Amino acid sequence: MMRQEGQSRGLQGCWVAVSVSLMLGCFPIVSAQIKYSIPEEVKVGSVVGNIAKDLGLDVNTLGERRFRIVSGIRDGQFDVNQNNGVMYVHQNIDRETLCENISPCLVNLKLVAENPMEIHYVAIEISDINDNAPTFQENEKKIEIAESTQTGRRFQLPTARDPDAAVNTIRVYKLSQNEHFGLQIRDRGNDKVPHLVLQKPLDREKHNDHTLILTALDGGNPPRSGTLNVAITVLDSNDNHPVFTQEVYSVILPENVKRDTRVITVNATDLDIGLNAEIEYFFGGEHDPQVHEMFSLDKVSGEIRVKGVIDFEKYEVYKLEIRANDKGTPPLGADCTVLIKVLDENDNKPEIEVTSLSKQVSESSRPGAVVSLISVTDQDSGLNGKVICSLSDNLPFDLKPSFQDNMYSLVLKQNLDRESVSHYDITITATDSGQPPLSTFKTLSIDVSDTNDNAPQFLNNPIELYLTENNVPGNPIYSVSASDNDLDENSAVSYHLVREEGSQSKIIAFLNVNSENGEIYALKSFDFETLKTFQFQVVATDSGTPSLSSNVTVNVFILDQNDNAPVILYPLSSNGSAEGVEEIPRNVNAGHLVTKVRAYDADIGYNGWLLFSLQEVTDHSLFGLDRYTGQIRTLRSFTETDEAEHKLVIMVKDNGNVSLSATATVIVKLVEPKEAFAASDVKSAATENQEDNVTFYLMITLGAVSVLFIISIIVLIAMQCSKSTDYNSKYLQEPNYDGTLCHSIQYRSGDKRYMLVGPRMSIGSTIVPGSHANTLVLPDRRRTSEEDNGDLYVVRKIDREELCRGSGKRNRGLRLLNKLCPEDDFNCTLPVILILDLILYFQVVATDSGTPSLSSNVTVNVFILDQNDNAPVILYPLSSNGSAEGVEEIPRNVNAGHLEVTDHSLFGLDRYTGQIRTLRSFTETDEAEHKLVILVKDNAQIKYSTSEGVKVGAVIGNVAKDLGLDVSTLTSRRFRIVSGAHGALFEFQVVATDSGTPSLSSNVTVNVFILDQNDNAPVILYPLSSNGSAEGVEEIPRNVNAGHLVTKVRAYDADIGYNGWLLFSLQEVTDHSLFGLDRYTGQIRTLRSFTETDEAEHKLVILVKDNGNVSLSATATVIVKLVEPKEAFAASDVKSAAKDEEDNNVIFYLMITLGAVSVLFIISIIVLIAMQCSKSTDEMSKYLQETNYDGTLCHSIQYRSGDKRYMLVGPRMSIGSTIVPGSHANTLVLPDRRRTSEEFQVVATDSGTPSLSSNVTVNVFILDQNDNAPVILYPLSSNGSAEGSY
Repeated sequence: MMRQEGQSRGLQGCWVAVSVSLMLGCFPIVSAQIKYSIPEEVKVGSVVGNIAKDLGLDVNTLGERRFRIVSGIRDGQFDVNQNNGVMYVHQNIDRETLCENISPCLVNLKLVAENPMEIHYVAIEISDINDNAPTFQENEKKIEIAESTQTGRRFQLPTARDPDAAVNTIRVYKLSQNEHFGLQIRDRGNDKVPHLVLQKPLDREKHNDHTLILTALDGGNPPRSGTLNVAITVLDSNDNHPVFTQEVYSVILPENVKRDTRVITVNATDLDIGLNAEIEYFFGGEHDPQVHEMFSLDKVSGEIRVKGVIDFEKYEVYKLEIRANDKGTPPLGADCTVLIKVLDENDNKPEIEVTSLSKQVSESSRPGAVVSLISVTDQDSGLNGKVICSLSDNLPFDLKPSFQDNMYSLVLKQNLDRESVSHYDITITATDSGQPPLSTFKTLSIDVSDTNDNAPQFLNNPIELYLTENNVPGNPIYSVSASDNDLDENSAVSYHLVREEGSQSKIIAFLNVNSENGEIYALKSFDFETLKTFQFQVVATDSGTPSLSSNVTVNVFILDQNDNAPVILYPLSSNGSAEGVEEIPRNVNAGHLVTKVRAYDADIGYNGWLLFSLQEVTDHSLFGLDRYTGQIRTLRSFTETDEAEHKLVIMVKDNGNVSLSATATVIVKLVEPKEAFAASDVKSAATENQEDNVTFYLMITLGAVSVLFIISIIVLIAMQCSKSTDYNSKYLQEPNYDGTLCHSIQYRSGDKRYMLVGPRMSIGSTIVPGSHANTLVLPDRRRTSEEDNGDLYVVRKIDREELCRGSGKRNRGLRLLNKLCPEDDFNCTLPVILILDLILYFQVVATDSGTPSLSSNVTVNVFILDQNDNAPVILYPLSSNGSAEGVEEIPRNVNAGHLEVTDHSLFGLDRYTGQIRTLRSFTETDEAEHKLVILVKDNAQIKYSTSEGVKVGAVIGNVAKDLGLDVSTLTSRRFRIVSGAHGALFEFQVVATDSGTPSLSSNVTVNVFILDQNDNAPVILYPLSSNGSAEGVEEIPRNVNAGHLVTKVRAYDADIGYNGWLLFSLQEVTDHSLFGLDRYTGQIRTLRSFTETDEAEHKLVILVKDNGNVSLSATATVIVKLVEPKEAFAASDVKSAAKDEEDNNVIFYLMITLGAVSVLFIISIIVLIAMQCSKSTDEMSKYLQETNYDGTLCHSIQYRSGDKRYMLVGPRMSIGSTIVPGSHANTLVLPDRRRTSEEFQVVATDSGTPSLSSNVTVNVFILDQNDNAPVILYPLSSNGSAEGSY
């Protein structure tokens, strides 16, 4: 019943009072819960709600049923009036006391009604009001911050506490205004934590503390606040460097000053405090260790004192780097420089250095000969370093001063006699001009050497030597001896052979002589057949200086021996054996000549007399042999029973004591007459016709392919040439360009201004001469005022080489400088400049402003002096990458003198012409590859540079190589430095000094130019024998025709100009009708064919001379030997085989040539197709969909030419990029916005009779404004937005 009644009451009486939230459960339970809401701090007695009514209780029975609150209250904040059922506030309500930090704040009450028992639950929510202000736990917060703290550093501040909830709690923090600090609020859970942020660096030296106020505000209305004082103390950081009072301290200190002498005190200050301001001084930088030994530095006071010995001669100036460091962490420092200049005193004696040319002087030396070079130095300066030298008296020597100070030459004053005085002790005295003067003495010992005035002598002259041929190589063949009457080394005799250029120089190359005992050795075995007699000379030379010598002539006679067997010349088979086949008709008669056996023997006399005999024959009745001529003839006619083939073995022997012999085999074949020859002729003719047809067709095919190849090359060249005009017309339509260009270069030449169009060029880029495709001509807007004052000035850098180009022709200068005037400007007043002998001639015209104007002119000559501003440029060799490097291939079998390009014995270089020639023939042991590095230099003064303090032994330069000296002769020529370190090879200075006090002097530089003289004789390069003589042997067939090249004589002359121009002439020849010599090339050719009566050996002596005033010459000997041609003995079938092989070679070479031309033709076709395909318009359509584009382009270059405007489109180019001529794909023609034709005339007319009028032309120039935004051309999506993907 109670549950049902509660349900019916809940369904019938649910209502909510003002500001009360009622939640009534309409569920079948014993009790229900009601919720009320009231603010805190309401007055006592305020009604919360009619609980009885809300619960559906009878008000009249509340007292009887003892309706009351039994739990859920503390201190009795709420109570129920039993008379009316109203719940009211019984005591003051403080939300913060009841709930503290709990939100929402709910008070759950339990109400009980008895008779019957009913339990009801009521929840009361206490809403917050802003009745509490924010508070901090402390009134002041102290923070210490180092002044070196980086900006952005955060420091957490104390948070304020506000017991209110929701919107009434703390909402924001504020910080008082300060330039160094800011406030940052960070959320940490439900709390807001303030942080102090350093916004500007602190400087303790300006402000050592800061006071800030932190204010906390809540969200009430009106808001409440609480404050906190923030005291910031700035801690010192070591952020100030010490500062010296001076950056450079200078002090003068005399040398040899006492130790511990005070020099100077340096001082530095630091704005920091404490340890950061305490300063210590140190030596800084990288000093010479000796500096620390000379001076000491007090690290506290900065006082510098002398610690060592101060010597002006070691250091004229001491440069000390002083560093001041504070004691902060990290320590900071500063540097200063202390310059200590040392005053010189006369504390050094002069020093004498003697450079003896020789410790011995020859008694034959002439007066004035230099014996020694004497250098006197004094480390003091001024008068203390000026030295006077003298010699002891009564000596045949004298001192002569040089052009340099303190340099002397010890020279002979009179003739010497070794037999009278053989030794001299010379005392040299050097005294300086200091006070007091100091002197130095040095003794020079000189011996007088003996003169070599006796030459060695031979007992017999000439000497005859008989030598049998085939001697043992390496054994002595004779011994010579000579004596010398001189003493010591002047009497020591050495022997050598004379190896001069001549007819027998090749033979002498195989002789050698023992230089000590005079024994003569033959390095080869002599052959009487090739050499019968020769002579040579032995020279005996003593060891004196200069050496004296005498010679003896040795005549050698070679005795013959039978050492050569006969040699079969015919018959001779292809494999080299003495065997042959002869075919003869069977019907020949007796006495028919079958063949002739030919042989020869190299021996002479009886040793070379040959006899022929039949050693073997199949039928002695058929063939006979002539024992003297070797002819084989038939003895009778052939019969049917005779064999068809016969073998004959012929023995050939000489008539020596021990005869030598050789055999030859002849196969004689009998053939039928006529028929055999007819068949062979038909076959041969058919074969020749077939081969001729093949050759004819191959030649036709080769010609056709060659014509097609030439046509394709012409088409390719025409296509390339057609691009140039398009490019120029595209980029430069009008020479009268008016406008500016982004990333352009403008320059002026004469009356024209030029502009190079294209991307921005990097510094150092090169303008290629002759390239006009990207060049615009600008009208001259410059109105110079220089035209009125008459000053002559250089408008651009003058380059002598550019003006002259190595030529002094006037017409070259006229053509060059006339380009400064426009071709269509006939009134151009630019004067004509003539370039002749490095002089510029021009005229200056002065014209007045009168009417008529009068003028006069003056000729101005400008002499352009050359400077050494151009390094040599290598023209050849030149590799593909531009480096001066090349590879030369030469055959290994070239002779000496062949013109080519590392072995010093193999190659020689002409220092004036640059020609590289071989010095000798190549051998099998020579390397296959040689590297030559050629230095090309002009004749400017040689200059080297090196840094001070360079290590001893460091290489500064190869002066011998740079001066062109032969390194192998430096020791013998005693190449050395005799004075100073600044003397040039062909340059010296002459100093003129007066005798005043102090003395004054001036000098002049003398440049010595060496002119060429004809002092070099021609040198024969070929022929050249193995022993070095100019002699050679050439073998040629006897059957050569007239004009046959026998050989070529090669020679060179080290002189230049006419002195080096060589001419060749025949000095000696056995038969003038046989050989001719080209006087300019040295070629030797035959003048006619040889006959049987001509000698088998001819000697030609060729004279080579130069064209100097006093001509020098050299001779070469050529031995021409005529040999029998082997082809003359060949049979007709051998000739036919040779012809077949030649025809096959012709066909083979024709096929190779046809294949090569076909490949070239195919390649040219492929190149043509590739060039046609490369002309694609896709790139232009990609970047520009519409040609009538009107606007600007990001990363583009615009320019104007005439009435058209152009735009180069594309991505931004890097600095140094190049615009490729002929590329038009990225070029747009823009519509012209500039209305150059917008002009009109205004006519003013009066009202008279007749009316008069005048007009004026008005030109309106439209100025551009930035009224167009950029338009994106690419990327561009399909919907028109500037978007793309990659």
